[in-house]
Amino acid sequence: MATVILQRSRKKRLEQGHPWVFRTEIDRVEGEVEPGNLVDIADHRGRYLATGYYNPASQITVRVVSYAPITDMDTAFFVTRITDCLNHRKRFVHEESYRLVYGEADFLPGLIVDKFGDVLVVQLLTLGMDRCRDHIVAALTEVLKPIGIYERSDVSVREMEGLEQVKGPIYGNPPRYVIVSENGLKIEVDIEQGQKTGYFFDQRENRASIKPLMTGWGDRSGISLQELANGDGDVRIAPVNRNGKEVTFPYWDGATVLECFSHTGSFTLHACKYGAKKVTCLDISEHAIESAKHNVELNGFEDRVEFVVADAFDYLRSQVKGLEERARRAAADSKTDTSVPLTAGGGRTWDVVILDPPAFAKTKGAVKGACRGYKDINLHGMKLVNEGGYLVTASCSYHMRPELFLQNIQEAAEDAGKVLRLVEWRAAGKDHPQILGVNEGHYLKFAIFEVRSKSLLV
Repeated sequence: MATVILQRSRKKRLEQGHPWVFRTEIDRVEGEVEPGNLVDIADHRGRYLATGYYNPASQITVRVVSYAPITDMDTAFFVTRITDCLNHRKRFVHEESYRLVYGEADFLPGLIVDKFGDVLVVQLLTLGMDRCRDHIVAALTEVLKPIGIYERSDVSVREMEGLEQVKGPIYGNPPRYVIVSENGLKIEVDIEQGQKTGYFFDQRENRASIKPLMTGWGDRSGISLQELANGDGDVRIAPVNRNGKEVTFPYWDGATVLECFSHTGSFTLHACKYGAKKVTCLDISEHAIESAKHNVELNGFEDRVEFVVADAFDYLRSQVKGLEERARRAAADSKTDTSVPLTAGGGRTWDVVILDPPAFAKTKGAVKGACRGYKDINLHGMKLVNEGGYLVTASCSYHMRPELFLQNIQEAAEDAGKVLRLVEWRAAGKDHPQILGVNEGHYLKFAIFEVRSKSLLV
C-alpha cells in the first residue's frame, strides 16, 4: 500500500486527533495509489501515524479512518463501525430516530446516516466513501435491517471531490414521507425534498430546552389563580382576569412565540407542547410552511398556530418599523388620529422570539457578510421581544466561531438599547458527538437570552 509522507514543518494536527491531511501538508507519496483507495500516513521520518483514504483532487487529500494499519474498508469494517455508532446512540438517545453516523466524529469521514425509524437516509460526501457504497449498504442492512435506504448525496461538496450530485433509493422501497417521534411529538419528514436529509436532529435537546420559557406569562395579562366557590360550597382554584371573570382558555399562562426559519415547524411544535398561548410560524418557503402545517395538525395544535410565508429579514424589519411608528405617535404633542392605519404596518411583539437560520457563512470568505446577517436578524428580533421576554438564537455556520457569534449579538444589543442575560448556551445533541481538537465539528451555537431594556432598568 502506498504511503503519504508528511512535511517536517507541518503542524502536528494529526497527532492531536484531527482526521484530515491537507494537500499543503504532504511532502510526497511513495508508491502507486488509485484515488479513493487507502494509504498509510507517515511523518517525515517514516514513522506510521494513521491510515486514510486518498483523493488528490481534494484540498483535504487524505481522511483518516484508522490509527492502526488496515488494508481494506470492506463490509466487516463498516459493520464494526456502524455497530459502535448504534451502541453510542442507544446509550444517549432514547428515540427511534436520530443521526446514526456523523462523519469524522464517528470515525467514518464523509459518511452521514440519519435513521428515521426503520428508514435510513445516507449521504456519501467523498470519493473514498462513494467507492465503498456497496459495503456501506450491506453493513447498514445487516446491522439495522431497514425497510429502505434513500441516498441524499445531492450536495455541492461532492463536486469538490470530483463527484456528481446524486439522490434516490439504494435499498428496498423507502417511502417519501416518514413520521418520527421527538420529545413526545409526531413529525412528518420529507426525505426526498426536505432540506439535506430531511430533518435536523442536531437541535433535539435544544428544542426541549425552551420548555421553561413557555409558561408563567398570565400575570402580565392580569390573570391570576384565585379561589372560587362552587354552587355546593366547595372551593376550587381557577384563573381569573382583572374583571373578576374566570378564564376558560387552557393556555392562559402561555407565551406568545415567533419562530423564524421554521422549516418543518419543530420549534413551533415544542412551543405548543410546552404550553405556548399563540405561535407565529414563519418561513420563506411555501413547501416548508406546508410541512409545518401538516405537523401542527398531526399534533392537534391548529388552534394556537398562525403561519406566515415571508422573508424573515423583511418580516422582522416591518414589525420593528411598526413599533417605531407607534412610539412616535405616542410621543407626539398633538392628538394623534389612531383610526389612521400605521404606514409601516406591523408593530407586533412576542414573549419569545426564536431565530434558527440556515448557515450564512458556508466559507471563510463569507464571514463578513454573515456577521451583518446575524447582527441584523438578532437586532430586529430582540426589539420584538416583550420586556423581560426571551430571545432564542442559533447559528449553524462553522466559520461563525462562538466568540464572533456572541460579539455580533452583543453589538446588536448595544444598538437596540438592550441588556441581555445569557440563560443557556448549548451545542449540537448527543447524536452529534465532537472529537476534541476537530474544531470543524463544533459548528452549532444555540443561546437563550433574557431581553431587558436599558431605559427601564432603574
